[in-house]
Amino acid sequence: MAKFLADVTVVVHILALVLIGFGGFVAWRWPKLIFIHMFAAAWGVLVNVTPVPCPLTALENYFRHQQGLGDLPGGFNSYYLYGTVFPQSWLPAIGIVAIVVVTYSYVGVYHRWRHRHDEETQVRPVHLG
Repeated sequence: MAKFLADVTVVVHILALVLIGFGGFVAWRWPKLIFIHMFAAAWGVLVNVTPVPCPLTALENYFRHQQGLGDLPGGFNSYYLYGTVFPQSWLPAIGIVAIVVVTYSYVGVYHRWRHRHDEETQVRPVHLG
């Protein structure tokens, strides 16, 4: 059961990373989700630039200990992403791309929020029949 729960934790962790990277675009459709995204993005920055531990990594480590395994060597990103999904040397460029993507998504959210009344007051044709 601990292996299954560790695997579920990995999936949730990956989904959290996707939310951090692309949640702003989801907020284009559902604008109120921007607040959840802002919290997730701030949390992602916090756990990656300070010694604050990520609770999902701690949870996975707990389930790994239940299986007799040790902590993730180097943490979630080092274990699953660096050298597997992309080389660690790409990290500075990926950080810049991530900042640009999140900023672009926020500009889109702001633009859609700013023009939401234009869309609501637009006259829509009535189709009969």
